[in-house]
Amino acid sequence: MATYFLRRLLLLIPTFFGATILVFIILQLAPGGPLEQTIRQIQMGGMSQGESGGGGGGDMTSGGGAGLPAEAMEELKRFYGFDKPIIQRYLIWLGVWPREHDTRNLEFGPGDTEVEKNMGRGQWVTVKQTADGYVMYNEDGSINSDWLIRPLDPGEDGIERALVYKTKLSGILTGDLGTSYTYMQPVLDVMKPRFKVSIFFGISGFLISYIVCIPLGIAKALRHGSPFDLFSSVIVFIAYSIPGWAFGAVLLILLGGGSFWDVFPLGGFRSENWEYLSLWGRIIDQLYHAVLPMIAWTIGSFATLTVLMKNSIIENMSQDYMRTAFSKGLTEKRVIWIHALRNSVIPIASYIGNVIGVLLAGSYLIELVFNIDGFGKLGYQAVLDRDYPIVMGFLVIAVLLRLVGNILSDIALATVDPRIRFK
Repeated sequence: MATYFLRRLLLLIPTFFGATILVFIILQLAPGGPLEQTIRQIQMGGMSQGESGGGGGGDMTSGGGAGLPAEAMEELKRFYGFDKPIIQRYLIWLGVWPREHDTRNLEFGPGDTEVEKNMGRGQWVTVKQTADGYVMYNEDGSINSDWLIRPLDPGEDGIERALVYKTKLSGILTGDLGTSYTYMQPVLDVMKPRFKVSIFFGISGFLISYIVCIPLGIAKALRHGSPFDLFSSVIVFIAYSIPGWAFGAVLLILLGGGSFWDVFPLGGFRSENWEYLSLWGRIIDQLYHAVLPMIAWTIGSFATLTVLMKNSIIENMSQDYMRTAFSKGLTEKRVIWIHALRNSVIPIASYIGNVIGVLLAGSYLIELVFNIDGFGKLGYQAVLDRDYPIVMGFLVIAVLLRLVGNILSDIALATVDPRIRFK
């Protein structure tokens, strides 16, 4: 069995790379990316200025005042990484190809073969053109090897330009998810406050689903065909057919503040005065805000878990070993809760890995309905904003959770059923 799980762990590597490179290429090739959005915003700003000034420089296609110089376009492409081949961009994102940072632009005037540049912190360097390329000298005349130089395409004015930069290995494999285009902060710093929100709802919903559905499935199996079984089945499948976000919107209309019954808040994760509440007050406030989202969060999983548990109990109750247990004089309670239940939870155990991803990813639509700044809502907004670093960071976490969840399902299955042996 150890060999089986070792192979599964090794398979995580190609699966992870396959999923990430596919999504990365799709994002890079999809129209309307961050570069196009930035250009459109600049052009729209140029149109507004032209219209307010009464001029005609706002035409986006005429190349007038709203047009961008070649140097500006090159700078934008370099900022978003579109100045390099797509495979190189992926390798940079992984952290196996050096990333350019701390860049400086150089311009050589007509006939100039050297130029001085302030590199910051009082450091001045001299860049000279030679037959073999560029050479950078420090103030004391020694060669500067801390910076690299590469030529840039000449601008419309024909002036020769170059880029001075440093390199570093920084990417997913080094623990760096990049910097958000929207928040201008490291992706991990943007995600951290959202983790606790989705973990809270994910774990709470997971526990509530199992605590309610397992006893309910057992009760339905023992009363199969009874009015209780029929009535509960109708309720469960009606709840299953309603999307959680839609049911959440209905709950807000019926029970949210300012509606029919002003029982619960209209949304949010906590009250604004959370920091000033006592411990007991925080617990009450958290539950007060969590009731409606939790109902919407767990309603979809009730039918699946309940039916799995019911069918498994019914199947095991018809087995020979169950009739043997009854014939030995064991009580019905002992037979069901000791013998039948252990074998009946096998399908439930195999389902555990599938819900691991929900613990962090959550449901972005439910978070949108209840205005909860969780992990799912962050990923959804990042897609709309074309914030590719957050989208890829979200993908990395989701893929790893799903892959690890599948392995956990196998471990849980082998734990509850000793007959299973993976080879």
